[in-house]
Amino acid sequence: MSTMENILLGILVVLLLFWMRPGIKATMARSKQSPADWQSVVLPIGLVILFVLFLIAMV
Repeated sequence: MSTMENILLGILVVLLLFWMRPGIKATMARSKQSPADWQSVVLPIGLVILFVLFLIAMV
């Protein structure tokens, strides 16, 4: 990619972050108020990791 395309892409990303900022801020406030339930996150991620390791071992 040319330098100009990289600059335009960077500007687009920054503008997108500013556009989404109110929603991100509200989501972060809601997540602080919710109870922490890490087991419901860790279990599926762990299963996916084990499945990927199984697939790698099968090759």
